[in-house]
Amino acid sequence: MSEHAVGVAVAQFSPGAEPHANREDIAALAERAAERGARVVLFPEYASSFIHPFDETLVERAETLDGPFAQHLARVAADHGLVIVAGLLERADDPRRVRNTVVAVDADGVRATYRKAHLYDAFGQRESDWVEPGALTEPETFEVEGLVCGLMTCYDLRFPESARVLADAGADVALVPAQWVRGPLKEHHWRTLVTARAIENTMYVAAADHTPPLAVGSSLIVDPQGTAVASVGTTTDVAVAFAERSAIDNVRRVNPALALRRYRVAPR
Repeated sequence: MSEHAVGVAVAQFSPGAEPHANREDIAALAERAAERGARVVLFPEYASSFIHPFDETLVERAETLDGPFAQHLARVAADHGLVIVAGLLERADDPRRVRNTVVAVDADGVRATYRKAHLYDAFGQRESDWVEPGALTEPETFEVEGLVCGLMTCYDLRFPESARVLADAGADVALVPAQWVRGPLKEHHWRTLVTARAIENTMYVAAADHTPPLAVGSSLIVDPQGTAVASVGTTTDVAVAFAERSAIDNVRRVNPALALRRYRVAPR
């Protein structure tokens, strides 16, 4: 590991309905990640509050981007010198729905946001009944010690263009909070898709899931060659990998796939 490596952590836990309890779990896991050398800590989708199945109380738990959840993340980030990325249940313009939002927060507040573009209307679920889809805006990224991080969410993994637009925006690391629901072959899909997004974009991909039994767990960090360099099993825990600029540059020199491609991504 070079002296320029950046510690990236995936923090796996199961958020519940009670925001205060979730914030306490996040504080404890962030401290653990910092002790293990992390500078960026990724938490799952819906980290501020989660209920299953969704119901009308979802709207009651939604917050603004500068609400108690983001303020708490900023305090924890300040305590440990971190950038914290986590899923936020955000208030929407539609009073009957919420936004599935990811925030990247440091000691000074929110540095980047992303609202989930591809809602989970699959495998018998209909997230769009409760969640307002994100607009197709330019990616918001943030930099940590020379590495550029970009944001996407869970079901976005099944759409290669979601990671590709991050690569086009200069991202070296894709951060993917998730609530990857268990089911036949879903663990296989999870690992395969995270790995594929890393290989095809020659970038690091970090993906943080809820713990089982509802989700698959198996939060992981994959390097630009497609090797899982850190992972968590099925428990509440933190795994840290060290992302290096030289690793990205070496892979892109040997395999300049991004430079050789013939197509670009266009929204529809």
